[in-house]
Amino acid sequence: MKSLHLLLITLFFVAAQSHAQVHVDQITYNGRDHYITTTIGYPVPGTYIPTGQKAPSTVLNPDGTGFIQADDLSKSKINWGIECTDEGIPVFKEGFNSASYTFWYRTNDSDAWIYSQFSIHFAKKKMFLMGERVKEYVDYNVQ
Repeated sequence: MKSLHLLLITLFFVAAQSHAQVHVDQITYNGRDHYITTTIGYPVPGTYIPTGQKAPSTVLNPDGTGFIQADDLSKSKINWGIECTDEGIPVFKEGFNSASYTFWYRTNDSDAWIYSQFSIHFAKKKMFLMGERVKEYVDYNVQ
């Protein structure tokens, strides 16, 4: 009976620990290693479009895939992530009512990573990708 009790407790802690971990990928840019994640505590996945337009768009999936549409409306599949530490803690610069992150992506037909700005404007409840593409969000963390 004691071994069954110990087994259940061990399984509970293993399940809780594995569920709580953030997935981190290592990438290389100009000979330096960087770490990226898709989990930063805000709903980053979604569709980003310029204000008042329907295209060009960028779609970010929760699994780090998606596509980016160029100004000529051609689409490329991408892998993406937000810069973080090797432990999965997002790296950002805090502003007045905003936070700015480094957004990394690469098209599936290339090995070269490209970076751009990703920012969250808390008062407006908007996220900006590459400066012009925007997505509104709901902050479920507000207390």
